[in-house]
Formats: sequence, C-alpha cells, structure tokens
Amino acid sequence: MKKIEKTDAEWREQLSPEAFQVTRLAGTEPPWSGAFLNEKRVGVFGCICCNLPLFKSDSKFDSGCGWPSFFEPLDGANMVEIRDTTHGMIRTEVRCSRCDAHLGHVFPDGPPPTGLRYCINSVCLQFESAID
Repeated sequence: MKKIEKTDAEWREQLSPEAFQVTRLAGTEPPWSGAFLNEKRVGVFGCICCNLPLFKSDSKFDSGCGWPSFFEPLDGANMVEIRDTTHGMIRTEVRCSRCDAHLGHVFPDGPPPTGLRYCINSVCLQFESAID
C-alpha cells in the first residue's frame, strides 16, 4: 500500500480543526459527542484523511463507552497497532496504515467473535452508505 504523506499545513487545509487535532496530533473527541456514535445505516466507515476502508457497519456495536465501537476491522492490514503508554495507562493505539492518522484504541473487552473493542473517534471517520 502506498503511504500518503502530507505536511501539517496540507492536513490543516483538508481537515476540520477537530479532525486535525485528533487524527494528526493523537487527540480525542469528547465522549458521547461524535456524529457516528449512533449510526445504524448499512455501509462502510473509512479514514477521514485518506478514505481507506476501515470497518463494515455490521461490526459496529454499542459498547456504552461514548465512542463508536467495532469488534473487527474490515481488513487488519488497513490499521497499525502501536503500544501507547500515555495518561498513566498501557493501551494499544490504532492508526490508519495508509496515512498514519490516529483513529483511537483497541481493547480486549469486546463481544464475540473477536473479543475486541475498537474504540474509534467519530471525527476520524467518514461513512459511505451501501444504500443510496
């Protein structure tokens, strides 16, 4: 997969201030505030920065954590996992493998069949409906 690399100025031109803060600076949107938290339509969630498909809607579930949650990625190769020791915790950060956008974190407390919970910031996502 060809990597996408842009300057901060180019990313700022493309993204909203909040999307830049979260995707490029590893920020976090406030819980319960994201546009896709209660999204129920059938489709695919992709990276807001580069459009890489990340999750199918049928892997989304209500975890009660305040951010959109998914139990498996559309293609594991589309995300990179990185050990994150910020905020006095040990977590696993997930980033887009094409553009290195911070997406959120993955935790081992999700539902079957994977037991994983990808806790993803809405502002990092775009949604393409399967039904137009």
